[in-house]
Amino acid sequence: MAGIRRSPLLAVCLLITPVLGGCDDAPDTAPPASPVSFNQDVRPILENKCIACHGCYDAPCQLKLETVDGLDRGASTEPVYKQRTRAADPTRLFVDARTTADWRDKGFFSVIDSTEGLEASLLYRMLALGRAREFAPGDKLPEEIQLGLKRQNQCPTPAGMDAYAEDHPLGGMPLGTPALTDEEFATVRAWLEAGAPPGNDSVTLSEAETRQIRAWENWLNRDGRRQQLVARWVYEHLFLAHLYFDDGSGQRPDHFFTLERSRTAPGKPVVPLATPRPNDPPGGEFWYRLRPVRGAIVHKTHITYALTEAKRQRMEKLFFAEPWTVSRLPGYGEDERANPFTTFGALPARARYQIMLDDAEYFVRTFIRGPVCRGQIATDVIRDRFWAVFQDPDHDLYITDADYRAKVSDLIGLPGQEGKLLDLGPEWLRYTHRRNQYLRARHDVYAEQETGGPGWDSIWNGDGDNDNALLTIFRHHDNSSVRRGLIGDYPLTTWVMDYPLFERSYYNLVVNFDVFGSVSHQAQTRLYFDLIRNGAEQNTLRYLPADTREPVLDSWYQKTGKLKLLISYAEADTDTPTAIDYQTATPMNEFNAGLLEHFTAVNARPDPINRCGDDQCARSDASDLERRVETTLAPIASRPAADLPVVDWMPEASLLLVEDGEDATVYSLLRNRAHSNVAFMFGESLRYQPEKDTLTLYPGVLLSYPNFLFRVEAGKLQAFADALAGARDEADFTALVERFGLRRTETDFWQHIHAPQRYMERHEPVQAGILDINRYGNF
Repeated sequence: MAGIRRSPLLAVCLLITPVLGGCDDAPDTAPPASPVSFNQDVRPILENKCIACHGCYDAPCQLKLETVDGLDRGASTEPVYKQRTRAADPTRLFVDARTTADWRDKGFFSVIDSTEGLEASLLYRMLALGRAREFAPGDKLPEEIQLGLKRQNQCPTPAGMDAYAEDHPLGGMPLGTPALTDEEFATVRAWLEAGAPPGNDSVTLSEAETRQIRAWENWLNRDGRRQQLVARWVYEHLFLAHLYFDDGSGQRPDHFFTLERSRTAPGKPVVPLATPRPNDPPGGEFWYRLRPVRGAIVHKTHITYALTEAKRQRMEKLFFAEPWTVSRLPGYGEDERANPFTTFGALPARARYQIMLDDAEYFVRTFIRGPVCRGQIATDVIRDRFWAVFQDPDHDLYITDADYRAKVSDLIGLPGQEGKLLDLGPEWLRYTHRRNQYLRARHDVYAEQETGGPGWDSIWNGDGDNDNALLTIFRHHDNSSVRRGLIGDYPLTTWVMDYPLFERSYYNLVVNFDVFGSVSHQAQTRLYFDLIRNGAEQNTLRYLPADTREPVLDSWYQKTGKLKLLISYAEADTDTPTAIDYQTATPMNEFNAGLLEHFTAVNARPDPINRCGDDQCARSDASDLERRVETTLAPIASRPAADLPVVDWMPEASLLLVEDGEDATVYSLLRNRAHSNVAFMFGESLRYQPEKDTLTLYPGVLLSYPNFLFRVEAGKLQAFADALAGARDEADFTALVERFGLRRTETDFWQHIHAPQRYMERHEPVQAGILDINRYGNF
């Protein structure tokens, strides 16, 4: 087979081992001289070459290798992501089973057990199979190696490994990349031969951490109905976070923590409630507890939230400074889960909204790096890049007008609680009708109370110094990312989110979403987020001149989108004026320009690279190397594919590693696909407008799932830019890849694929984590 070289001895071993009971490996895989330690010797190998695919719910065969417990649990033939007519039993590590025997009862099988001989270990056999072939360095992979989310993972049990090796000779691990080195393979083999002595993920807390845990747990577990209702709201909003105690240094903390509902009281080991959702009935007494995160940190699930004494005092003041009462604590039934606005109606609405605003990036990040993991439930309903800002609490009538709040709260509940397939149609129609009732009521009350229309003062300015006020959301086809600041050229759409939109997005995509749920539940989740997007768009339209709103809306819903405007959405307000004075015939661009002008103080990421209007195309605080990158590559940023044909061949989300001797920097290179509309669940490719696609270039790692990595020496930056600008067809793009790309077959693939992680560890250590390469392409 072209491009493949085999190790004859290993190939023979793989075939005869089941028959003869084993054979010696090549002489250069001699066992280590000293006993092998999992923590010191094996874990680094897994972190370097395995966890990049085996993390989160979408880990192939549910083999999660971030922790000792995940390795011990093993694999399953049952995928998490599939269309089900009924919800499946959850299989969450540390939650849904407590012992190895429990996991075996749930259908998981060992990948490390070698009590019947080394050949019985799936881990050994898969790694050996990977070493039985050697890809020609720099070549594309053979087409029979399927990659990406469409890959049909084969999950052989130990008894089925022989058939797998015969049917999938190129399916060894790590899949489609250089195999383990001789030393690494010998280390893993020696560990398995020794009986795979378990490692240790235990966490030793410092006195300061113990003190802060005690303070937060005491605050969350106080007596009193008001305190209990506040604690429930806080828990439901932080259950997904990697919490850390922020000392203000910006350095990575020693440990991260998760907030759990536990059967055990503070001071005892945490025993989490095994409920599918955080707002499901607890089934008895419980306490809110902080539990250390164990094992390796995977970027795609690393959603950080800082805990400080000042933040706890702020929550206390926001919730309890003003008098309010709660006569009866809400339950955990279907109605309470479906509508957080009525469930937590006794809580001060401003407190709820303000806490979400304070850390808006965290909450938006939970939408797209949370339980969904792949992101496909939400991403097909959003544009490839847009900006998001928030309505100021003092101008949000849901916050300031108690009568209006009481009138509409019943209308903004969320579907998806009923997971039966037959419920999909009726539930969707019922919630669509109620949402549109709400939107009409909202139009009316704002027209009555804001007769002059909204102005710049009605957009939250971060209270003057909070850069969570301005966000950019990127979609990378089947996953998304969010960063503070307004990045990229002016987007086609910008969202202005008020509290009802923000909270509904959170409960729809995070709290109420069940990754193990039925196809009905997941479809309802996606369909309702379509309504949320439309609501954010309609709110933004209020800031534009009344006579331009309908044409702008039509530009967002071209072709088949017009049908959706007619049958699904409430009519937009095209009568109430705006308080903003417009001077041009392109009001959406003018609105976006106004955001940059009026909120400069809280724009975390100024971007002259993608909005370069003169010769100053580099950021003012860029290093010498960064300035060279930005000045050289700015000419290709934001250019449409009609003018820059290489965009047609670019991956959705790439990383650019620029090296200058010992110095190196990383940029994200993101393709923004244009669509005639994003109003439908299926047939996305039919709505592409490829001639309008663009590239956004920005420093840092703005993604979790790189599709490709380009490596460029600083002295060849202009050659790279010229190659991008000059590529006209697939052959030119292939030549670009062969010259500057990091193909999966490169001998130094693993060294360079972790360079972005090392960059994060230097520049944003709190956020650093292992990137996922399940979507890394074969270009």
